Amino acid sequence: MTNAATMAGLDSATLADVLRLAGSPGFDRIQDQIRRTGGCSDPIHLQGSTVTRDAVTGHVLHSYSTDTEPGGRLRVACGNRRASRCPACAWTYAGDTYHLIRAGLTGDPNKGTPETVRDHPRVFATLTAPSFGPVHNRPDTGCCRCGTLHPEDAPELGTPLNPQTYDYAGAVLWNNYASDLWRYFTIYLRREIAKQAGLTQKDAREQSRVSFGKVAEYQKRGAVHFHAVIRFDGPEGPDSPPPAWATLDLLTAAIRAAAGRVEVDVPPARYQPDPDQPAHIESARTLRWGTKLDVQPIRAFGEGRKITEQAVASYVAKYATKAAETTGTVDRRIGNKEALVLLGVPDHPRRMIEACLDLHALYPDRKLRDWAHMLGFRGHFSTKSRRYSTTLSALRQVRADYRATQQREALGLPDPDDTEAPTLTLAHWAYAGHGHTPGESWLAANLHRDIKQSRETAREALADCDGGDSDVSQG
Repeated sequence: MTNAATMAGLDSATLADVLRLAGSPGFDRIQDQIRRTGGCSDPIHLQGSTVTRDAVTGHVLHSYSTDTEPGGRLRVACGNRRASRCPACAWTYAGDTYHLIRAGLTGDPNKGTPETVRDHPRVFATLTAPSFGPVHNRPDTGCCRCGTLHPEDAPELGTPLNPQTYDYAGAVLWNNYASDLWRYFTIYLRREIAKQAGLTQKDAREQSRVSFGKVAEYQKRGAVHFHAVIRFDGPEGPDSPPPAWATLDLLTAAIRAAAGRVEVDVPPARYQPDPDQPAHIESARTLRWGTKLDVQPIRAFGEGRKITEQAVASYVAKYATKAAETTGTVDRRIGNKEALVLLGVPDHPRRMIEACLDLHALYPDRKLRDWAHMLGFRGHFSTKSRRYSTTLSALRQVRADYRATQQREALGLPDPDDTEAPTLTLAHWAYAGHGHTPGESWLAANLHRDIKQSRETAREALADCDGGDSDVSQG
């Protein structure tokens, strides 16, 4: 790993630290720790010990202490979902999200979802924000309103044609209330299903269930929109078939009707800290979904269509690790407007952040200052209904149990559930810091790259053997 070819281009400080690490007596163990975190960019450092004893005799079967580790510390993965913070942990999070979404589409008994769920009506819906003013875009036909045919990577895409007239206050308030819009949508959806079926809401609930898994994504203009898998189930959830009236067409019609009904009122506000200065006044608003609502059925197999189970799961997983930084803003909180200049935030996201900071005094309960770096959005990026499929916590626990089993077998320790040879493990851990030295960061980035490439190569080979979709990025 530390050959001259891979070290080319390093700055002097990083190169010096890499050479220091390579010559240190604990280098192999440092590499091993970094590899066990998957190449985490900002690992948590722990200090402590564990002791495993025979529960009957008290005999020590195994003991471990970080005193034997380089620097007296053990590194564990940070677990951050954001690719901008930690590509390694975000990649794992995306893989978990892929499995969670896919289990709700194809079924997976190991994840609590029967394979018969594949026969249930399900759609991939995209709910967007309304317009806050014309922006530079790439229409399907013709040129942008500015008269230019923009290339795909044009930096002006998504930015207003006239920033002076663009409704920045409306844009950040819409982002801030987006989770409320989604919540009301799910309420109205159940009501519309009953209405479309000609049933009372009680009867509709007793005969069917609606499950969903969704992810939030930022458009280039900085507005949040939601992608959601929405599925019809029977009265017992995914384990039971939906009733005959619960068709794909009914679900689609109910989604469109529910989205059109949603309204969230924002009260008027007035703020005047200085009586000698003009007051800042915001009129009352009514927030709604945008008119661009896309609802597409999800196919079990390709048949030449893009909306397949694999494609949907991959798409949702891809955006589960991204946030507002894709628009040019930063991925951490901003204290004041002066910081925007130092951070080099582009004009459009800078104006949205400034709108958040200005509106905070008018709507303090909305915490717009705290979420200014998110352009006002304060919701969860990836959510699901309880019965959609498994949970991220369950997937993490399966992975932790697997690694614990590997470690126990390597040490020759008995199964903790073995009643004939019961064991007792006592552990004490304390936080001791986080992060890497420059050389360790370089090692982590290279290890993550190698791990990712190896896994993707193996996955593509498996997909080719199975005749599956080799374009799936998570698995």
